[in-house]
This record gives sequence, structure tokens and C-alpha cells, in this order.
Amino acid sequence: MLNPKEVYELLRAEGIEFFVGVPDSSLKSFCAYVADNTSDDKNIIAANEGNAVAIAAGYHLATGKTGLVYMQNSGIGNAINPLVSLADKHVYSIPMILLIGWRGEPGIKDEPQHIKQGMITTQMLETLGINYEILSKEIDHARFQINKARVKAEKDNEPFALIARTDSFERYEMKKKVACSCTLIREEVLEYILKNLNSGEIVVSTTGKTSREIYEIRERNGEGHEKDFLVVGSMGHASSIALGMNLALKGRKIVCIDGDGAFLMHMGAIAVIASHSKGNFKYIVINNGSHESVGGQPTVGFDIDMPGIASAAGFRKCYRAGDKVELERHFVDFIGSSDNAFLEIRVRPGSRADLGRPKNTPEENKRLFMSYIRESGQEVT
Repeated sequence: MLNPKEVYELLRAEGIEFFVGVPDSSLKSFCAYVADNTSDDKNIIAANEGNAVAIAAGYHLATGKTGLVYMQNSGIGNAINPLVSLADKHVYSIPMILLIGWRGEPGIKDEPQHIKQGMITTQMLETLGINYEILSKEIDHARFQINKARVKAEKDNEPFALIARTDSFERYEMKKKVACSCTLIREEVLEYILKNLNSGEIVVSTTGKTSREIYEIRERNGEGHEKDFLVVGSMGHASSIALGMNLALKGRKIVCIDGDGAFLMHMGAIAVIASHSKGNFKYIVINNGSHESVGGQPTVGFDIDMPGIASAAGFRKCYRAGDKVELERHFVDFIGSSDNAFLEIRVRPGSRADLGRPKNTPEENKRLFMSYIRESGQEVT
């Protein structure tokens, strides 16, 4: 396995001093080391992978230097447009190194949302015309590959990808922690929300630990899962899924529970949601200021005014809760409002070490959910 410090030093020796991307579980040790040893203006955690490619392009245009973009392979989809219409040699011809975590590698057990992406990762790069190497776990060979990536990217003025398998890096725990004085804990917040929903209200929850915790809360309370659509993968799209339901199920309250990283990833969606959603659309963002599921690297969630953004986009009622008293006070108004409403809940990072995963497959979740909609006699428009 590779020592993150050694890989970082190899990159710096090649003149790579600018890092940008979206953290990934396969790369979390490397990303953590970069975060601890690089200034904040040289390590940018982007909203999404397309943004990261564009930032690296801007850095090159200003300096003539090559940056490194890190991402999970699922992020290739977000990055395709700027890769082919900005960085590609047929357009602006911009060099950069892509470090891609390979979730769902064929033959390696992984979660359902990663299987297809893992199968087509190398095919996608080949289709895009991006040269790549599968990063060796031996440091001497990795040294050769990193040099090759930099030389090839700069010689041909185009991106070059290094693909890292899930167990490529030795464990490294990030020393920088997200500054947070929050007293609320996400799982306790979710328990409160679910307890205070009416029986017919539908929940659409974001990928990651939020959906895992909702599943376990339902199990613990002896409740069914038919009213919960637990999004796996598709980070940043839970709110748009919820909007589609809201437009079709006009008489049913839809409660979308999102995270700060997901909210930021496709934040432009909030303007469309605010414009088109009905009064029974309730949007909750549980903000812990971090990409907790993939290593705890910070988001800008604590630096921005989410309720202000939601209000400017057109949400009629907007709230922020930072403690239990505020949560209990605002939630009553939020859930009972006849207008579409937005609620940011600030919590401290962290989750139970023994947190499990849903036992139902995504397809089983879909069938159970759709059966509930049909059997409840809900008018669909």
C-alpha cells in the first residue's frame, strides 16, 4: 500500500502544488494528508467534480502550471462537460492530472450504486480520449507513473488520469478538524424529525449516512420503510427527485432531507425547486460542515447563509436551527406551513461506529415505495 505522505511528496517533486476536487472514500487518506499539509488556497474542496476541473483549468491559465484534480469515479459524470469542452486538446488543451478513486471495481464487492460506474470507469476514460494508468501500490512503480502522468499531460497539453483502487493508500487520519460548536447530533435530529411527521408524509433522503441512519431508526422503532425513498449515489439530486414527486403527488407532503455537501454539489437546483414546488414541499438540510462519509474534509456549509440562499431563490418560509430549543421551535412552523419551506439544521460531525447499511436493495426500496403510493390511493397528476 502507498503511504499518503510519500505520494504527496512525489507529486510536489514533480511540481504539482495545486490540488482541487471532491473527496472520495478510496482517496480519503491521501485527501486528508493533502488537507493537513497544504494551504487552503492550494487545496480547494469543490462543490462538484466539474467545478474542480474548471478551477484547475483556471489555475493553469493564470500560472502555466499543472494542477491535480481528485474525485471518485462517480464524479467523472459531473466532470465530462469541462473535460471535453474546456480541457480537451481539441478546445483549450489544458494539462492536469486526474486522481480517480475506483469504487465498484469489477470483482471487488461494493455497494450497488458503485457497480455500474466501476464497470465502465476505464471505458469512459477511453471514450473521452484520456490516457490513464492504474496506480500501483508499490511506491517505486507509482513514482514512475506519477512522473509519466505529469510529463504526458504537459507534453500533450491534456488531462492524464491515475486510477487508485480502494485499498491503495495506508490509513491516515486528518488532524485538521471542522470547527464546530454545535450540540445537535444528526441521528438524534433524524429521530426527532421522523417522530414528528404525520403518518402520510413521504421522506426523500440523501445518499450517505443520513439514509443509513433513517433506515436504522425505522428498524429500531419497528416501523416500515415504505414511506422513505433512500437515495444511494446520485449525490446532490435528492431534492430534484423530491420535486418530481411533489409535482405529481399534489396532495401529499414531501419532506426532503439533504446534507450540506449534497446541497452544495448542485445548488442551482434550489431555484427551480423554489419556483415550481407546491406548499407541501419541505426541504431540510442537515449541515455538519463536512464530507463526513469520505473522511471528514470540510465543506463551506458553515460559511454560507443557507436560509438566505433559499429565501432569495423563492422559498416562502426559511429557518435555521442550531440547538434543540431552536429545532423544536422552528420545526412546528416549518412542517405546518402552507407554503414551501426550508430548514437548515446545524449539527456536529460524527456517527456511530456500528452504523449499518440498509438490508433492502435499491430496487426493493423502489418497489416498496411505489407500491405504497399506489395502495394509499394518492391522486397522481
